[in-house]
Amino acid sequence: MTARGRFVARLMTMLMALAAFVTLGAGPAAAGNSGTVQYVALGDSYAAGQGGGEYLNDCLESPNGYPYLLDSKMRIDLRANAACTGASTSEVISTQLSKLNKDTELVTLTVGAADLDLSGVLAACTVVPPDPVGCQNAINIALGQLAVLGGSLSELYTLVDNAAPNALIVVTGYPYLFEIVPGDPTAAIKDQINDAITILNGTIQRAVEAQPDGVKILYVDVTAEFAGHGIGSEEPFINSDGDDAYHPNAAGYRAYAKAIFAAIRSAWLDDNKQAA
Repeated sequence: MTARGRFVARLMTMLMALAAFVTLGAGPAAAGNSGTVQYVALGDSYAAGQGGGEYLNDCLESPNGYPYLLDSKMRIDLRANAACTGASTSEVISTQLSKLNKDTELVTLTVGAADLDLSGVLAACTVVPPDPVGCQNAINIALGQLAVLGGSLSELYTLVDNAAPNALIVVTGYPYLFEIVPGDPTAAIKDQINDAITILNGTIQRAVEAQPDGVKILYVDVTAEFAGHGIGSEEPFINSDGDDAYHPNAAGYRAYAKAIFAAIRSAWLDDNKQAA
């Protein structure tokens, strides 16, 4: 069977399991049951679920994060959430890839913000009173690391594929943090931050698209799911203060899970048409 054929077969198994879940109303399948997809989550705080609350460990892994939502609602068997708050691409490589093996069929990955010290950028950009020049300087320093980040991401995706050769790798971007409200005196700074996230997401997407044809990988843009729900909106999907500031809340992680599943389903439909 060709690599494309194996890919279609794996995704068909996934969709059949999901269809059974919807039709029968069954709960999550136990590990090892036929029709489930073995899943491992990798990455940083967004993959761990920081902001979702009810933390399970020092990595701020939350049962309200998108890995657990995929596991509980979509008949996907989450074997491990190896993600950890603050993890960079190099830390994913050194501490998380050991959770993968040839039986892993689905990998999700959110990482890259820590490589650019996004938390440091946000600290510089949210001082009171606002400092647009200091904010832009911090952003420029971060963006100066984009070439290095692109290379690190490419290496990481290759290593994930090597460690889990039978897996579909789903790489996500980051949402815009702020909703720009008319009359907001800090609108310019918030625009600067959102623009920087656009550039970060573009770097991640290009690294995904640069992978060889044999690597089963796709990029998921989550910005549409978060549109109208940034900090400053009536129904924010992102925490605005406290230790979890600038991370999705439970609603935000539901948006992440929705975007990831839609992308997986779309990939299966496209590949199935090509194989027919």
